[in-house]
Amino acid sequence: MKTVMGIVDLQEKKSLIRELADQRAVESIPFAGRYRLIDFALSSMVNSGVRNVGIMLPDEPRSVLDHLRSGKDWDLARRHEGLFYLPYAKDDEDQRKGDLKNFYHNLDYIEHSKERYVLLARGSFVYNMDFNPILRFHQNTGADITMVYHTAAEESIGKNVVLETADNGLVEDISEKPAVYDGSKVSLSIYLMEKKVFVEMVRYTYEHGGQDLLMDGIIRRANEYTIYAYEHDGYVAHIDSTAAYYKANMDILQPEVWEELFMGENSIYTKVKDEVPVQYKETAEVKNSLVANGCIIRGEVENSILFRGVTVGKDVKIKNSIIMQKGDIQDGSLVENVICDKNVTISKDKWLKGAPNYPLIVTKNVVI
Repeated sequence: MKTVMGIVDLQEKKSLIRELADQRAVESIPFAGRYRLIDFALSSMVNSGVRNVGIMLPDEPRSVLDHLRSGKDWDLARRHEGLFYLPYAKDDEDQRKGDLKNFYHNLDYIEHSKERYVLLARGSFVYNMDFNPILRFHQNTGADITMVYHTAAEESIGKNVVLETADNGLVEDISEKPAVYDGSKVSLSIYLMEKKVFVEMVRYTYEHGGQDLLMDGIIRRANEYTIYAYEHDGYVAHIDSTAAYYKANMDILQPEVWEELFMGENSIYTKVKDEVPVQYKETAEVKNSLVANGCIIRGEVENSILFRGVTVGKDVKIKNSIIMQKGDIQDGSLVENVICDKNVTISKDKWLKGAPNYPLIVTKNVVI
């Protein structure tokens, strides 16, 4: 993959996950006990041999910059190539929305890169993917653009890009739909193309009034390109809503999902923090849960995820919940179907309970 440069686009919309993304980018939301969402796309690129990666920053980049820093934890702090930050394009005279403006204003970085291909991915998907077979597929088919998709295993509601393909993978139709059904081919927002194709697409589409790369650059110009689709048959989750975030974290508690994402040949890297091991006191009882370093457990934890530095008091019962960093769940509390953001304190004998499909959300730094 030395001929491929990567771009991770951090432009996921916040409207359906506002409670968790109010003060951070969607892609920097904590996930699975110690990771951030961006770790999955970035680690997959690094594991595939991509050594030149551009991060298309959101309009509020602080949380992303704090997490990625120099890229050292992903082996991208390099003298040559490595990690590059591509700033969000703020232009008061140009009120166009969409991601195309950001690509257009950073074309100089792309054009001056020596790689032949561009691999574009969104940072709000959870997967562990090897991109090398996709490059070979792209070269063997002679495609202008290769899109990656997965086959939906169940019906779901939410805006999705659905593909229709021929038996050989040739894309015959691309459409945006409000719901998907079992067997639908759903795009993962991963695109591979030659750099010259990407640069021409961005420049022409933007200069002719386009706003969105997919809608204006690919779908509306689909007859100008030969587009093929490659199927990824592993675990995938798109974190575009609070419900999707909660479900994906609960999925991680299934051993087969955990093993596929984190125990295979390719690791998922994240920002390293040295913490002491978990302290399980005599009264602790933990079942089917992920508990990160630095936690102190005195109560019951079942089917839940505790991030670094969480304290669980005596006679506490936590079930089907997500407690982020430095949470303090004090004695006698009951927490079920709840998402607690960072630095939340639940004082003694409080009961918090959400619904399995609509978890209760406690925002950052709140004391209850």
